[in-house]
Amino acid sequence: MIVMPVVYASAVDRSVGFYQALGLTVRVRGRSGNWAELAASGGLVALHAARPRADGAETAEPDTAASAGAVELCLVSETPLDDLVQRMGRAGIEPVRGISDEAFGRSVVFADPDGLLIQINEHDEELYT
Repeated sequence: MIVMPVVYASAVDRSVGFYQALGLTVRVRGRSGNWAELAASGGLVALHAARPRADGAETAEPDTAASAGAVELCLVSETPLDDLVQRMGRAGIEPVRGISDEAFGRSVVFADPDGLLIQINEHDEELYT
């Protein structure tokens, strides 16, 4: 079984570019342009066209506080975070929160084109007991 989170995007093509910059590769694209699946080495992220917001705003406000029922998209990097941040910078994407030390290693946070916060982790197995 493969876990496949679905991210609802206001513009699937724009979001595909963001996730490609993170290092995912397009596996499937829907003919309608409303669907794409991007593969990572250990799973998939699917992008689905979102319904327009009722207030006409293009993007959602990022939710910075997890609450009951909230889901966070978190990826584990197979390359050093410093290299990932440089690659994203070359694509014109800067982190929302820079690299920080964590109990499990290090993390960095980016916002996708719709404002979804995505935490990228770099695990240090020596920190686990």
